[in-house]
Amino acid sequence: MGFFSFLDPVLNFVFGPLLTLPPFWAILVISFIISIIIVLVYKFATNQKVMKELKEETKALQKQMKELKDNPSKAMEVQKKAMQTNMQYMMKSMKPTLITFIPIILIFGWLQAHFAFVPIMPGQDFSMTVEFEEGISGDILAEAPEGINIDGPSTKKIEDGKVVFTMRGQEGVYRSPPVEFTVDGKTYSKPVIITNEKEYVEPVLSVNDDTVESITTSNEKRKILNLFGWKLGWLGTYIIFAIIFSMILRKLLRVY
Repeated sequence: MGFFSFLDPVLNFVFGPLLTLPPFWAILVISFIISIIIVLVYKFATNQKVMKELKEETKALQKQMKELKDNPSKAMEVQKKAMQTNMQYMMKSMKPTLITFIPIILIFGWLQAHFAFVPIMPGQDFSMTVEFEEGISGDILAEAPEGINIDGPSTKKIEDGKVVFTMRGQEGVYRSPPVEFTVDGKTYSKPVIITNEKEYVEPVLSVNDDTVESITTSNEKRKILNLFGWKLGWLGTYIIFAIIFSMILRKLLRVY
C-alpha cells in the first residue's frame, strides 16, 4: 500500500476475518460497512434541513424548466438558477466526501492487495515472463530460492522480446531471497508468494530500464460477480453493491 503500508496491520486486524469468507460475501460485507459509514458521516456532517431544501428546490426548478420548453429565454433563466442551487448542494457535500476520502482509499488499497488476483497455490505450476526492450538479445538466467523449482532449463535465449519460465513451489513468502533473473550483466528480482490464503505480490513489476521492460507472474485476475455474462472483479462488484446499499440506507435514514 506504499506510503500507508504502516497501516497494513490495522487493516488486517479489522478486515482480516473477512478473508475466511468466499470473495463474493467478503466484498458484499465490506460494501455494506463502507456504505453505512459514508451515509452516517454524510448525515451528521451536513445540515440535513438545508440539504433537503436545496434538493427540493432543484427538483422544482427542473420541473419548471420542462414546463417552459416553449419559452427558451425564461427556461434559460430557470436553468441558471437550478445550476446555482445544485452547485450549493455539491459544495455542502464536499465536507463528508473529504472526511471519508482517505479511509476509503486505504480500504481500497487493502482490497486490491487481497481480492484483485488469485493466489499461486502450493504445487501449482505458474509462469514468470520477462519482457525486454526492443533490440535486446542473448541469454537470460533464472535463479529460484529454495522451495521453488524451475521446470526446464534455467538459462534461455531471448526470442521475440520475451522469455517465459515455468515454476512450481512450496508454500512460502519468497521475498528474501526472491526469484532473480540475470541478463546483460544485470540482475532483476521479483518476489513471489505461494499460499492457499488470499495473498499475493502484485503480478506485474515494471522495470523500464534499457534492458528489461517488465517481469510478470501469472496470477489470474479474480472474477467475483458474473452479471449476465459480464464478469466483474472486486472493484466493479463493490461499486454495484455500494450503489444499492447507499440508495437503501439513504432512504431508511432519510439522508438528503
